[in-house]
Amino acid sequence: MSALRSHASTATRSQVSRDKLRNTLHKALLIFLFVAPGMAIFLTFLLIPVLGSVRYSLYKWDGFGPLTNYVALANYERLYNHSVFRLAVQHSFMLMAMSITIQLPMALAIALLVGRGTLPGSRLFRLLLFVPYVFSEPITAIIWLYVLHPQSGLANLTLDALLPGTNRVAWLGDRDIVLYSVFGVLTWKYFGFYMILYMAGLQGVNRDLEEAARVDGANWRQVLWKITLPLMGNTIRLTVFLSVLGSFQQFVTIWVLTQGGPVNGSEVLATYLYKYGIQRFNLGYGSAVAVVLFMITLVFSLGYQRLVMRQDYSAEVF
Repeated sequence: MSALRSHASTATRSQVSRDKLRNTLHKALLIFLFVAPGMAIFLTFLLIPVLGSVRYSLYKWDGFGPLTNYVALANYERLYNHSVFRLAVQHSFMLMAMSITIQLPMALAIALLVGRGTLPGSRLFRLLLFVPYVFSEPITAIIWLYVLHPQSGLANLTLDALLPGTNRVAWLGDRDIVLYSVFGVLTWKYFGFYMILYMAGLQGVNRDLEEAARVDGANWRQVLWKITLPLMGNTIRLTVFLSVLGSFQQFVTIWVLTQGGPVNGSEVLATYLYKYGIQRFNLGYGSAVAVVLFMITLVFSLGYQRLVMRQDYSAEVF
């Protein structure tokens, strides 16, 4: 009798093990079916092109025919020694720094005024600031080509009306100020986007906490620095992340406005890649620029998410 029970128990355990294995296989198949399309897109449009660019960067190649002229790291050595490339890197970092220190704080300030302040006509104000983000980058650049025209542009006409007798400013023709003019256009374009993000983050801040702090005697600065901004921390960290990546990827607006000029005054990594790689049919060299640009953004993305945004991911999990 005990032998029969033992046999039945063994059979039951075996059946349970098979059921668990079957369920595990079903779950794995289901996960694969959901993940496979995304992985296929990732491999086709990101990983394979990146690996291809790394390979092309080791050759002197014009984009036609097979890869035969292997030059190893000569393209990267040429990059390192090219003063225009170093200038392009500097300008990209300058745009990034100005975006973080000027554009984002201004967007945050306006979001706080509209979302928490008593700004008259806040809804209309919010709409007007967000409209430029709807325009495509070429349209934005074309609009500002007219605004910044040295003779008939609105910028110089306004400056002359406010300060009669002022010399006309070549906003896009002066090497010393062209990068700041480009940054002004980029700020006009993306300001509303960041403002909307901050306003969305502000909706998650409990007003009762702010009111409780005021009842306890805190002034508006203390409420802002101790309650509002810390509770908006995840949104602020996200906008910094997007702003840095966007600064390094800027191309269309700058190209339409200045094509990197005058005298490389607004050259950035993306315009340098297009000018010295694609336009000159030197795709091996252009691939080296692309690899450097990819590595800069990859290192920043991984480091920033690991060191700064890690707490946001942990908060979402728990």
